[in-house]
Amino acid sequence: MTRFLASKQRNESPSARRIRAVHRRLVEAYGPIQAQRKAPIVECLVGTVLSQHTSDINSGRAFRALRERWPSWDAFGEASLDEIEEAIRPGGLARLKAPRIRAILDEIRAREGRIELSSLEPLPDDEVYAYLRSLPGVGPKTAACVMAFSMQRDAFPIDTHVHRVVRRLGWVAGKASAETASGELAARIPAGLRYQLHVLMIEHGRRVCRARRPLCSECPVFDFCDAGVLLLADGSAV
Repeated sequence: MTRFLASKQRNESPSARRIRAVHRRLVEAYGPIQAQRKAPIVECLVGTVLSQHTSDINSGRAFRALRERWPSWDAFGEASLDEIEEAIRPGGLARLKAPRIRAILDEIRAREGRIELSSLEPLPDDEVYAYLRSLPGVGPKTAACVMAFSMQRDAFPIDTHVHRVVRRLGWVAGKASAETASGELAARIPAGLRYQLHVLMIEHGRRVCRARRPLCSECPVFDFCDAGVLLLADGSAV
C-alpha cells in the first residue's frame, strides 16, 4: 500500500507535489493536526455564522448565550429577531447575524420538518455542499467549515488567514477573492490534506504570515512562497 501511494504521488501534477511539500513543512513547524470532536451539523452551521468577523472568544460567548436561552433548535423556532439579536450581541454584528440565523433555521425547518440536518450524512460531498450553499446567506466558507468540522469531510475552508497565505504562496492570483480561491483550490489540493492544511494555515497566518509585518525570515515555507522576497525587499516583512 505504501509503495502504491508513493507511486501515485509521483504521478501527481507539479502543483499537487508542491502543495504536499508545503503541508509537510507546516506539519514539521506546528505539529500534526488531529480531527476535532464531531459537532451536530446545525450547531456547527450556527456557530460558523456567529464566528464571522469576530474573535473565537466572542463568538463562543454568543453561541453559549443562544443555547442557554433556547436549549433546542425547535424551541428557538419561536424566537423573535429582537430576542435573537439580544442573545448574540456579545459576538458582535448582532443586527446582521440575527436575521441570517433566523432565515437559515426557518429554511431548514421548512425543508426538513424540523431544525435538524442528519439527513445530509449519507449524501456525497458535492450534494452536501450544494444543499448548504442553497441555504440563505451560506457562502463557500461557511459550507466548507460545516463539512470539515461537523461532518469530517475533506473540505478546505478559506478564512481570512488561509486566503492571505494561499495568495502569498501564489496558489491563486494575488487579487483572487476568497470565493474564487475556494473554487480553484478545491480540486487542486490532494484528497486527505484539505482539513489539515486549513488548520495549519490558520496557525501559520496567526504566527508568521501575518497581515502586517509578516515574519518572512522565520517562515518554514519561505522557499515555496512567491511573495516573501518582495515583502522583505520593500520592508513590509521582517
